Amino acid sequence: MGDEKDLRKSPLENLHRRMGARMTVFAGWEMPLQFKGIVEEHRAVRWAAGIFDVSHLGRLFVTGPDAESLLRRAFTFDVARLGHGRGHYALLCREDGGIIDDLFVFRLEEGRYLVAGNAANADRDRDQIARLVEAGMTVRLDDRQAQTVMLAVQGPQARGRLSEALGRDLIERLPRRGCTEFELLGTKAFVSRSGYTGEDGFELITSVTAGRALWEGLVAGGMQPCGLGARDTLRLEAALLLHGADIDTSTDPFEAGLEWVVDLGGDRWFVGKEALLRRRERGPERRLVCLRAATGGIMRAGHAILRDSEVVGALTSGGFSPTLGVSIGMGYVPVALSEEGTRLDVDVRGKRLAAEVVGRPFYRRPQ
Repeated sequence: MGDEKDLRKSPLENLHRRMGARMTVFAGWEMPLQFKGIVEEHRAVRWAAGIFDVSHLGRLFVTGPDAESLLRRAFTFDVARLGHGRGHYALLCREDGGIIDDLFVFRLEEGRYLVAGNAANADRDRDQIARLVEAGMTVRLDDRQAQTVMLAVQGPQARGRLSEALGRDLIERLPRRGCTEFELLGTKAFVSRSGYTGEDGFELITSVTAGRALWEGLVAGGMQPCGLGARDTLRLEAALLLHGADIDTSTDPFEAGLEWVVDLGGDRWFVGKEALLRRRERGPERRLVCLRAATGGIMRAGHAILRDSEVVGALTSGGFSPTLGVSIGMGYVPVALSEEGTRLDVDVRGKRLAAEVVGRPFYRRPQ
């Protein structure tokens, strides 16, 4: 971590501090950790709706006649499968198949895409894509992270509450993973029906002025502002992976359970394809599993996973689940120990905590 003067701050920072937010440093940004408390904010999203300032996330617009060709060379998911106004989870890999970042890519219209990645990897994502631009390609990369605000409105009441604020037709028509643009306070705004909490919800990108007005309006209307603390417990319950913890350049999509986002068929070339073909043929030696504690005690990232007296892995994420009322975690173990129902132990500060491999995700929202 650099000096405090090097920290990047959200354009909404003064609003957060005025509301008494407890701030934290994450990925080089100073962002809200919590407002009323992590558990209260978590439950607001599960039962009603909450709003997150996620302006630290990357947002790269890729436009031009060769935008599709460029992104097909970058991602494991084939963006040619995307219809206009649709988005999909995707991976950016190294030549050896290691995961540089997990992102969402949205196709706004012909020759125009939005790539939304993790805060810590935003510069690296942009540089990796830029390196794939070949002579003669007509394409433009427009990094809009510094000029815009990004908000996430999540929860079972998100659609209704956001419909009232933005116009019911716009939100009601948007399908899951759908996206569109509209005018908000005289500027163009992007909205997608997506998120990273396991709930129905929306993500918006707009100007600082419009984003500030939207945040203030929704909070004044009673929506719970939420910080990164609740965002982490929500995504863990939904078993959504965090880059830098559950996946990184030392892991590949198959051991992380992300084979569903890797298109290896056809003659399309992308960075890492040859290595991933070999890894798929060889098969993974370990798998990321979900562990649910059998008794009290809080599992945390870094805690050792044990089988009898042998250390067989380590937790990559862990914590207390406010919804399930028990500790949960994820970690890599040998394939032979990855079946649901396998009983393992976790070393929690010198004490053995019994845990069981369970299905993914821990929590699934009611349909």
